[in-house]
Amino acid sequence: QVQLVESGGGLVQSGGSLELSCTASRSIKIMGWYRQTPGKEREWVATIVDDGALDYGDAAKDRFTISRDNVKNTVYLRMNSLKPEDTAVYYCKAAGSWSAFVSSEFGSWGQGTQVTVSS
Repeated sequence: QVQLVESGGGLVQSGGSLELSCTASRSIKIMGWYRQTPGKEREWVATIVDDGALDYGDAAKDRFTISRDNVKNTVYLRMNSLKPEDTAVYYCKAAGSWSAFVSSEFGSWGQGTQVTVSS
């Protein structure tokens, strides 16, 4: 099991930016982010593979940028032009395969970090 430690959440005004980071206890193939608001299912935000391939969910396209530092085993999520609807708990996830990454049962999760965007 991989341990994940997140940081970087907080309160920001609409239109502002935040950067989240998540450090894994060891190297792992796939890292990414989900987010969740009360009463809703966890939503996929972005994914990056250790070879640099990346992909974004609809909410993240054009505003968020995912990156990783394989030496530091760290993934970043730069969020620009934030909107109140981006308010959520953001969870880092890591997995050795895509099927594990998209599964709620497998892979490793971070503790979650709150992002609040005020209007």
